[in-house]
Amino acid sequence: MTMEAEGPDLVVAGAGGGLVAALRAAELGLSVLVVERNEHFAAGNNTSMSTAMIPGAGSRWQREEGIEDSVDTFIGDVQAKTRGEADPVVTRALAEVSAPLVEWMADSLRVPLTLVTDFHYPGHSVQRCHSIEGRAGRALLQHLLRRVRESELIDLLVPARLTDVAVGPDGVEAVTIEGPGGSERIPTRAVLLATNGFGADAGLVGRHIPEISEAIYHGSEGSTGDALRIGERLGAATGFLDAYQGHAALAMPAATLAGWATVMHGGFLVDRTGRRFGDETTGYSEYAAQVLENAQDGEAWIVLDERIHEACLEFQDYRDVVSSGGVRWASTVDELADAIGVDRLGLGETVEEARAGADGAEDPFGRRTWSTPLTPPFGAVFVKPALFHTQGGLRVDEQARVTKADGTSIPGLYAAGGAAVGISGHGAGGYLAGNGLLSAFGLSYLAASDAAATRHP
Repeated sequence: MTMEAEGPDLVVAGAGGGLVAALRAAELGLSVLVVERNEHFAAGNNTSMSTAMIPGAGSRWQREEGIEDSVDTFIGDVQAKTRGEADPVVTRALAEVSAPLVEWMADSLRVPLTLVTDFHYPGHSVQRCHSIEGRAGRALLQHLLRRVRESELIDLLVPARLTDVAVGPDGVEAVTIEGPGGSERIPTRAVLLATNGFGADAGLVGRHIPEISEAIYHGSEGSTGDALRIGERLGAATGFLDAYQGHAALAMPAATLAGWATVMHGGFLVDRTGRRFGDETTGYSEYAAQVLENAQDGEAWIVLDERIHEACLEFQDYRDVVSSGGVRWASTVDELADAIGVDRLGLGETVEEARAGADGAEDPFGRRTWSTPLTPPFGAVFVKPALFHTQGGLRVDEQARVTKADGTSIPGLYAAGGAAVGISGHGAGGYLAGNGLLSAFGLSYLAASDAAATRHP
């Protein structure tokens, strides 16, 4: 594609969820320039590192399964998980676009999405998460990249970094991009900031989210708060900067994701004493801080059995843990305790406690979801807590337009994903599975649609 003298209709900063905006905009006839700072983004941005889960409330796949869901049900789940703290405007916008989004991705982008029905994610009252085979974000991103490369209306500039946005009386006028050849000013009337949050900036994490600042950061190295700095220079309002997605199941030392299906199928976490320290089913995001606080040196083990192991092989991430030798096996509880270096007595009592919970006994930490008791052989995965990505950022309206403190928008400036306020409320406790990708893809979709609708002749 050759850009016209006035530049592209839309510049997208970030080739993760931002690719959805590029594809939607091109579908609507806009020329698009996608700018990505990381030349290895296809394997190293937060979309590629996700489990490819996208909620869709009221999708056709749910109807085929006889699952009753609605926008209001989804909103209710979000507000319940966040204790009413989630941004109401963004929550409704994303709930309303969720089903159209996944259906559009399947139909227009030919992404082979299906409804996940093999286990229940904490906080979702019904099964509404959609994913692809293997449930790996890098495979999902490859689908998007193929569609991008097929489009004559989309240019992808890598490596290059959007460093500034020029705004005049009528809105966005141009962007400044830095690449290997130097700095360049490119005229445009619309910009989407989809550069994720600030998880890779230790200073910003320490300032806004001190409770998780000592955890391993497991996200894109490019998530350094670019959108936050650009937006604040332009007078944009910010919100929920203390919100984040953590994860309590980063398998070590390979730093691969064991996944929370290990827990939801009946597994549990223990520390070096062999004992549990909380209700794991509250959610993998908030449990990261619990591991960091309660387990010595933030080190824990997920204990499981062969049934759970087989169920989790559906996930490419878990298969990667297995192939890296991350699952230890033993014939008895005592042998497992010795193999992983935890207290025999503590682990034995914990396994019996879990067995009793699965049989209906009251759990001391309030856990109610156990599946069936573990049976030998027993397995364990060594894990540490991680920060995956931040969930707060620039304030946006229902069309993903960046807004100022007075609620007015900055014409032509949009934000999506970790660059924008999400729907997780404050802290880590409000995160629902799929919140990250829904915010990234949903706000990108809405931004592109609005940019096309308001394009100047």
